[in-house]
Amino acid sequence: MSKFLLIILMLGSISTYAGINKWVDDQGHVHYSDQPPPSNMKAETLRSISDSNGNTTTSTSAPAATSSPAAPKTIAEREAELKKSQKAKQEATHKALQKQAEEDAKKASCATSQQNLRTLQEGIRMVEVDANGERSYMDDKQRQERIAKAQQDVATYCQ
Repeated sequence: MSKFLLIILMLGSISTYAGINKWVDDQGHVHYSDQPPPSNMKAETLRSISDSNGNTTTSTSAPAATSSPAAPKTIAEREAELKKSQKAKQEATHKALQKQAEEDAKKASCATSQQNLRTLQEGIRMVEVDANGERSYMDDKQRQERIAKAQQDVATYCQ
């Protein structure tokens, strides 16, 4: 039983190395074969022939490739490219984080300026505590000066 299986496997593997050609004869019949066509027929190679090393060759009727493959990069070149791309990603991330932090600070300054302006415009009595800890009430002139300053801050931070 194992002998027959071995023979079948060997016969099946032989055809994997064969190239397949397709051509049309004078009468219009399409032929598929692993043998090359007669010399007066134009053939199209459907599958190329592989040798035992895994190298692929094409039949003589198929056009040859004109471009040579690019030389593989060395490990040092690949590492340098990797480090360069990682550095670029880190710089982009850092810039994005910095920009986001600036936007957040600007939003916080805007919210604080708007809250100060609302508080000043409410008209309630405002008390200031000086360096000695004494309280003094804000008069209308001081309130108007502070409102003008708060409006400038809102215009600056809330664009």
